[in-house]
Amino acid sequence: MFNLAYLKRRMGQYAALWVGGFLLSGAAILMGLLAADLMVAIDWVLPVLLAATALAFGVGLVLSLLSSETLGTKLAVLLLAVLLALPLLWAPVSAAVAIAFFADRSIEYSETYAAFQIGISRVLFPISQALGQGDLFGWVWTAFQWVSTVVGFFSALANIWPAIRRILGPEPVTEG
Repeated sequence: MFNLAYLKRRMGQYAALWVGGFLLSGAAILMGLLAADLMVAIDWVLPVLLAATALAFGVGLVLSLLSSETLGTKLAVLLLAVLLALPLLWAPVSAAVAIAFFADRSIEYSETYAAFQIGISRVLFPISQALGQGDLFGWVWTAFQWVSTVVGFFSALANIWPAIRRILGPEPVTEG
């Protein structure tokens, strides 16, 4: 049996980690622009944030697996971890991509971004080959970027929505 409350809490922590990685990466890169060129700032920031994000994700996964939850819950957490690991790592990278886009610079000049893309390609290329031939890899890479961004957006929305509701105040009471 699954403990849905535990899974929901873990997904909330995942969402917070995604949003934190995105915002911290963006802020650090923008601060790095005070001292260096954009690509240099990205190459300073991304390795640290990718490692920190992966470490936090791994610690959370290990703590979940060591918890007193049921085997079904632990397997669900493990399955979610496998499915959501790459989108989570995309969070700090997507902040760098967004900043490079608005600065009208090509992110491909960043050594860290290139290494990240090569690493992801090593995971996605065999999947695209298993599904078919041709230019499928380009489609899979684009799909990865979009899916990861959408997952991050909904993660952020899930975390931010309760705060927005509190700011807007209580629901009006209907008289009946």
